[in-house]
Amino acid sequence: MLSIMRAIGYVRVSTDKQADHGVSLEAQEAKIRAMATVQGAEVVELIIDGGESAKNLNRPGMERLLALVDQGKVKTVIIAKLDRLTRSVKDLAELLERFQKRGVSLVSVAESLDTGSAAGRLVINIMTAVSQWEREAIGERTRDAMQHKRSNGQRVGNLAYGYRSSADGKHVEAEPAEQAALAQIRGLREQGRSLREIAAALNGQAMRTRRGARWRHDHILRIVRSASVPR
Repeated sequence: MLSIMRAIGYVRVSTDKQADHGVSLEAQEAKIRAMATVQGAEVVELIIDGGESAKNLNRPGMERLLALVDQGKVKTVIIAKLDRLTRSVKDLAELLERFQKRGVSLVSVAESLDTGSAAGRLVINIMTAVSQWEREAIGERTRDAMQHKRSNGQRVGNLAYGYRSSADGKHVEAEPAEQAALAQIRGLREQGRSLREIAAALNGQAMRTRRGARWRHDHILRIVRSASVPR
């Protein structure tokens, strides 16, 4: 009698909304079970990480998966797509090494990859490396573009306290009332005054926050952390 290979299916969605609605979960599960049939394997457990990021391996479902792998209770791990498992080259390398030591193969449906072969391991590493390079390149381009805008006095993200949008909506300019508050905070901080004392001083002069509220020590703290104010 032929023995049936034991497989674990792993599913991950990045938002609680996806997890609740189950659309993405159901699609991934269908692909995993179809691949198991092709592989002649039995999915003995479907592990789900709902509302979890792939930035690292600190996820409940991932911990369960690795425990089963370490206990030798699985021979194949099937995923719908590689980025459901991880988006990190480092983490992928760690997982592949751990799987290989336990004699476990990783099968990814979308990429048609099976690490049971040397060719499969090579391709999966290359694909993940390229994917990470692409994300890092996009990040670098975004940072360069934002820096270029800042150097030209253009607005980038939320306005720092003490500034407002100019008439064209693209550039920033000093906001007199907030600049006056900044000057007060800077001067009082240089005198060694506490955050609460500074807040009380501003309230005593009828100064208000950007939202028109009375000053609190946490308002001062945020400004001290983000602006050129002595800490």
